[in-house]
Amino acid sequence: MRNLIVILVLFVTTLVVHAEDFNWRTGDGTKAPNTKNQKSISGFGGWLLVTPDKDWEEKWNTPKENIPHFSEAEEVELGEELTILPFFANPKLDENRYFKILCDIKIIKPHGSFSINEIDVPCAEGIMEDDPMSIFLTQTVIKYIGEAGDPYGEWTVFFNMKDSVRNVEIPLETSFRLVKSKANKSTLPTANASAD
Repeated sequence: MRNLIVILVLFVTTLVVHAEDFNWRTGDGTKAPNTKNQKSISGFGGWLLVTPDKDWEEKWNTPKENIPHFSEAEEVELGEELTILPFFANPKLDENRYFKILCDIKIIKPHGSFSINEIDVPCAEGIMEDDPMSIFLTQTVIKYIGEAGDPYGEWTVFFNMKDSVRNVEIPLETSFRLVKSKANKSTLPTANASAD
């Protein structure tokens, strides 16, 4: 489990969405359909993103008017790293503006065994001082580093985000593949040096 590192980060708002009831939107502003890794259910939104960006934290920690853009990854090689970023939006607030998000987290290796299998992990909670319709990053971020001995193939990531105040769950799923090096396609230089 050394190759999967759970990182606790402070969640920060970056993007404010103006709508009465939260829905993910496409680039042209229309309502986006729910997908395995991005859903909105009963006004609560969840999104799971796998990025190879080592500077994801700098991209995220910017003023609200700057919308960060993250690269998405489907493959990783030995020695490379990926970060799994779970985002949420519009948690329900109680009368004191308190919210609480719990997550069930499972990461399944290609042969079917668990790398992580945790229930009710505190993902985010507190007094909401910002607009709840903003996009937030959970406190639980997972880093994967491809190490020798890891099984090649598809690793599946499940995050079940639970809005405790709203009593709504959003099951999210994404995956990435650990692959052998693709660098073998480069050709070696030829030894055609001429003698003077």
